Order: sequence, then structure tokens, then C-alpha cells
Amino acid sequence: MPVTAAATTGFLHMVYFYPGENAGPGEAARLIAGCHKYLTAIPGVLRLEVGIPAGTPRAVVDNTYAVALQVEFADSAAHDLYQDHSLHHQFIAECSPAWSRVQIFDTLIERP
Repeated sequence: MPVTAAATTGFLHMVYFYPGENAGPGEAARLIAGCHKYLTAIPGVLRLEVGIPAGTPRAVVDNTYAVALQVEFADSAAHDLYQDHSLHHQFIAECSPAWSRVQIFDTLIERP
């Protein structure tokens, strides 16, 4: 099958928050609420999804994170503005006690 040229049409910012050592049962809910409170209002956010692990029982699936966040932007410039936005900084300041580490995957979306 021939490979066709794809166009970069967007930017996905995927963030996985891992629980802190002493995380209580309400930490994930607090983090999810913080994502909605702060991050959805940032200009340039086209779509924001946030949730918890599905618990899929496969060896290749990482179920150790507490909360996953996926944010879609039109392009990397919109992502860069999001990173420097005051609401993003407020989110980090308020919610960072809920995680021990963060793993981020930034992806350029390519569509045929």
C-alpha cells in the first residue's frame, strides 16, 4: 500500500499525573476539578478531556497514574501560549501537591 502525504493539522498535549506517596482518595477528584476550573478557560484550547485509568488488564498498559489529561490545540503556537498562561500557572500552584510526577507526551496530529 503506498504511503500518502499527511498534513499536520493539530497538536495534542497528553499529561499523565502520578499520585503522591500519601495521596488520599480525594486527590484524583481534586486534580480533575482543577483541570476543569483552570485549563478549559485558556484561549486556544480546542478540546480538553480528563479522566482516570480504565484499569485495562494488559501488560503493556500503565494503570499506575492517577489522572490523565488530553488537551487539543490548533498548533504548537497555541500550545506554547497555554504553557505560559497565568491560569496554567495557577493550576500548577494549586494542584501540584496532588502528584508525585508528571509524564507528558506532545504529539503533532497528522491526517491524510
